Amino acid sequence: MATLSFEPLTYDDIPAEDRPTLLQALVPVVGMLLFLSVGAIGLGLDAHFPLVWGMVLTGLVGRYWIGVSWQRMYEGIVDGLRMGMQAILIIFVIYILIAVWTGAGTIPALIYYGLDILSPQIFLPAAALLATLVAFAVGSSWTTAGTLGVAFIGIGAGLGIPEQMTAGAVLTGAYTGDKISPLSDTTNLAAAVTNTDLMTHIRTMRVGTGIALGISLVGYALLGLSATGGSSAGRVAEIQGAITSAYSVSPLVFVPLVVTFGLALRGYPALPALVAGIFTGVFTQIFVQGPVSVEGFVTAWDVAQNGTAPETSVELVNSLLNTGGLLGSAWTITIVVAALSLGGLLERTGVLAVIAHAVGQLISSVAGLTIGTAASAIGMNILAAEQYMSIVVPGMSLRGLYDEYDLDSRNLSRGVEAAGTTTSALIPWNAGGVYMAGVLGVPVWAGNWGLAGYAPYYFLGFLSPAILVVMGLTGWRITKQGEETEAGIKGAVKSVADDD
Repeated sequence: MATLSFEPLTYDDIPAEDRPTLLQALVPVVGMLLFLSVGAIGLGLDAHFPLVWGMVLTGLVGRYWIGVSWQRMYEGIVDGLRMGMQAILIIFVIYILIAVWTGAGTIPALIYYGLDILSPQIFLPAAALLATLVAFAVGSSWTTAGTLGVAFIGIGAGLGIPEQMTAGAVLTGAYTGDKISPLSDTTNLAAAVTNTDLMTHIRTMRVGTGIALGISLVGYALLGLSATGGSSAGRVAEIQGAITSAYSVSPLVFVPLVVTFGLALRGYPALPALVAGIFTGVFTQIFVQGPVSVEGFVTAWDVAQNGTAPETSVELVNSLLNTGGLLGSAWTITIVVAALSLGGLLERTGVLAVIAHAVGQLISSVAGLTIGTAASAIGMNILAAEQYMSIVVPGMSLRGLYDEYDLDSRNLSRGVEAAGTTTSALIPWNAGGVYMAGVLGVPVWAGNWGLAGYAPYYFLGFLSPAILVVMGLTGWRITKQGEETEAGIKGAVKSVADDD
């Protein structure tokens, strides 16, 4: 389970004389959004320096307008980085893992056999379902996308399916399984910060998440029908021939995959399981791909550091199996560090707490509370750039309002996760969006209307918060405090009476 090493500031935590006004809170937020829209979208810059500009503006506003000391803002940056340290470590490890598994032949073999098993018509819904099952079993959308998701990108390319569609289907499945898994860190976190029983939270998540997945599968089936025609048996054979010319393909190359997911299924956390997968992959490369020698040992670890660059007769295969290794993670890590630092500054200056409080002040009904929860979670993904904050800040800030409306805490836990975790991959500078774009090799948004990126095809990211809003507007599945307990008592009494 993911835990935060600090308690984010709430509105009541900040003394009135030190609390920023709404105007003061909005200036760095509006500035950051302006920098990102002009710099990253208008000028075509990567998000790194627009985020740095946002940090500078937030620091100046915090010190000279709000009156926060430099030391407290430094502490905010450190807390932001500490909060995201698990994500940073997983990014490092996943980039190494992808390179090592490629060098060992694991990912090439998955592509090779996947091209035999899957057809273009069923590929997208099948990818979503398989990703759902794997993510549910291991409790991690990131691990699923960074391992099987990479292989699905290759299989889809061989079948003529656009990579952005494949990435969208993989993410829909990965986040679906993650949200209903008792092993998921964000699922545990959502239950913990809202004081909700874990299994109660999971049961509450299942209905909306299941509906979103069902609609998504229909959409992917239709996309699969419209996207076919770009592949042929000859093309598949050409790709498979290129793979076997560069790698030894046999069941032995799946040992790293079996070890990694076997440990995850036994309840080991993501990092130890992934590290075990790296070492197993290195030894698989030495003993299966060869040579079994000191030179082979050095070559395998060089792949872990620098990645792979196969040279086959098929350019598609070369591009699919070109990996960056440890050094290739630098772009992704640096943008995550910048985003987490900015989020820490916004938190420590009181900006996030004031904005969350302002959202709460606008709420005057159960429907408004549900919509406000969704808006707060999505807003935190945009501002704090970290899915944990999208759960924690609204979860802590809105608990009192749910009590005032006599609503069970499961409504809040569902709200922050349905709109928070699932939308993190839609934000290009959020740790989730940066990670998914990096490991899958597909941008979040690109081209006209973003259709060259995966976001428009990541259906769960839109459907999950939309279904949550519908629940709030209609009152469907909105549970009052004590409702389920009373229903359970009546059911038990009726069962006893029937037995008598």
